[in-house]
Amino acid sequence: MSDPASSLAAKPRPGLMRLEDAIAGLLSSVQPVAQTETVPTFDADQRVLAQDLVSALDVPGYDNTSMDGYAVRCADLLAAAGGSLPVSQRIPAGHFGSALKPGTVARIFTGAPLPPGADAVVMQEDAEVVGEAGGQTLVRFHAIPQAGQWIRRQGEDVRRGAVVLPAGQRLGPAELGLAASVGFAQLPVWRRVRVALFSTGDELVMPGEVAPEQMRPGAIYNSNRFFLRALLHRLGCEVSDLGIVPDQREATVAALRSAAEAHDVILTSGGVSVGEEDHIKPAVQQLGALDLWQVGMKPGKPFAHGWVTRASGHGRCHFVGLPGNPVSSFVTFLLLVRPFLRRLQGVQGPEADGLPQPIPMTAHFDLPKGDKRREFLRVRRNAQGGLELFPNQSSGVLTSVVWGDGLVDNPPGQAIAHGDEVRYLSFDALLS
Repeated sequence: MSDPASSLAAKPRPGLMRLEDAIAGLLSSVQPVAQTETVPTFDADQRVLAQDLVSALDVPGYDNTSMDGYAVRCADLLAAAGGSLPVSQRIPAGHFGSALKPGTVARIFTGAPLPPGADAVVMQEDAEVVGEAGGQTLVRFHAIPQAGQWIRRQGEDVRRGAVVLPAGQRLGPAELGLAASVGFAQLPVWRRVRVALFSTGDELVMPGEVAPEQMRPGAIYNSNRFFLRALLHRLGCEVSDLGIVPDQREATVAALRSAAEAHDVILTSGGVSVGEEDHIKPAVQQLGALDLWQVGMKPGKPFAHGWVTRASGHGRCHFVGLPGNPVSSFVTFLLLVRPFLRRLQGVQGPEADGLPQPIPMTAHFDLPKGDKRREFLRVRRNAQGGLELFPNQSSGVLTSVVWGDGLVDNPPGQAIAHGDEVRYLSFDALLS
């Protein structure tokens, strides 16, 4: 009869999960939040549209000039053969002029409606005032314009009845301006995703509570709580910071049970391993279900996803557990949690589908030996247009992500020589 312990030890370890498969698994578990609200357009930055925005008007609403100058008939300038023409009217922005009289021009200013009969605009730099006759200013033109020159046509930006912004669009400054340009003072958006954030670990201390010289042996300041909270806010989430939960099973269960009631996601860092003091796994399993994933990436191999059933009976709350090492936690948030939250927010399109498109760039460093896992190296662009490598790529060195401006996505086992083309992911794209 075989020894159970030896049989267990002989079981092969499951293979590491591909990052794309981990992202796909997360996204497949998500149903976007169902509740919507209407907010002032001024306050809708970073929110996600819940309905298509349809324009009720053309933009611009009429043919107008894109330059300060003179509205003209091209045929009249040809007939004048280099002579001067009188100014018959003056049209500032916001005012409509009368039909342009034959053989005359109109002084016109940027944004003003084109008078009927005019078919081009000559910018003022190509004209000169040469005198007066009969109380009218005379203007000579240095060039004959093409029909349509410096004219913005009615509806060339937006047509009446067009969808200017689709449902699922994340709103930024440009989108808010576009919504305002077609008359929307308020916007229908999905409500914010509610995230409960807490850390686990008796070794954690909050800055300000204990001076550095008074730190007990083994204690560390809780850095993850600060950058995770900031990352969640940048993504437009509503965050409840629940602090540090002691390394006790009962305390962990109580924190999870309470957090699940009013939140869509519980996000933790640390405590997702299998050690005796890692209570997250059994606590989540007691209240719901948990998958521990070993993702084939460095930094950030340990990752947990599951759910906690709400005691009220109103559905369940997502659980996401990040590794405790700060760089691992930071990178796994950007690569895994960001698309998950985007999908939960109702974002549609590439922004919620996974990793941003990498940029091909030149390595100005050597990496003699690639890691067996897919590695995300902290790098920054230099003045020569290449990428420099931070010398210490440890998952505990948070200075690497402060120094760097992005990551090189390096395949498993891939060495890099100075001058090689590599795949660069900017922090600007990952933090947007």
